[in-house]
Amino acid sequence: MERLSDPVKWGLVMKIVVDADACPVQDIIEAVAQRCQLEVVLVSNIHHQLQSRYASIVMVDAASQAADLAIMNMVCSGDIVVTQDYGLASMVIAKGSLALDPSGRIYSNDNIDELLMSRYLGQKARQAGKRTKGPRKRTKPDDDCFTRSLERIILENNLWPHSREKG
Repeated sequence: MERLSDPVKWGLVMKIVVDADACPVQDIIEAVAQRCQLEVVLVSNIHHQLQSRYASIVMVDAASQAADLAIMNMVCSGDIVVTQDYGLASMVIAKGSLALDPSGRIYSNDNIDELLMSRYLGQKARQAGKRTKGPRKRTKPDDDCFTRSLERIILENNLWPHSREKG
């Protein structure tokens, strides 16, 4: 029996899929993925100009939810999805993928319902004419937190190159 020494050959290497419209951590994702020898796919609509020396880029039309649908169609169980969209995170979790946001928060079955409810309440408040706060300015500690979370997900799921050498 042949050893699975080449995970790419056997299709066992998971990928990182990024909801890339206005994603502030693209460079971090690519640097970590390159170190870990993981594929990265950036998904964006045609109104955003993306460039990458490492990642594949998938452009979708400008229709509402087009990027989300493309991401849902390409992810598999165990893939990592980076998104700020709670609805997309909920769907990829249900599909068996791992998800985190650009601040480093890892979405899970334990927190996604509360996040979806807070999104719903925010939408209702805005519809009623109330003003809600936007996101605060991104900082270096935010980048560090995201990096740690992404590396932790990779390590805990045996996607780090050294952890794949065992066996």
